[in-house]
Amino acid sequence: MILMTLRAYLLLLSFEYSLLRGDFVAIYRRVRCQPVRPRKFDTDTCALACRAVDHACILYFKQVQCFQRSAVTVCVLRQQGAPAELVIGARPFPFRAHAWVEVQGIVVNDKVSATETYAVLDRC
Repeated sequence: MILMTLRAYLLLLSFEYSLLRGDFVAIYRRVRCQPVRPRKFDTDTCALACRAVDHACILYFKQVQCFQRSAVTVCVLRQQGAPAELVIGARPFPFRAHAWVEVQGIVVNDKVSATETYAVLDRC
């Protein structure tokens, strides 16, 4: 898990430059192009990867927002063979956007209520 946490931390850092420039499209493209490794995965793998990302976020030098955390989670999960999707949603009033990760239609890094609270705008 230490290596996975380190990988997640490095991904957080690599996305930081794009976030500072406000270039969310660059992160979106990178997530979309991240291939799913041909490995067998299970729920334990998903839980381990999400825990590793959580630990990396705790160690990170600033607060990590949902888009960055979810983008990193998708990349880590895909490296572990999980067909993860970055889901971006919004609600109109009061306006609020949110991002979370799903694997085979199941929310893995957030509360299931995110799917009820936010209308899905895109899946990547």
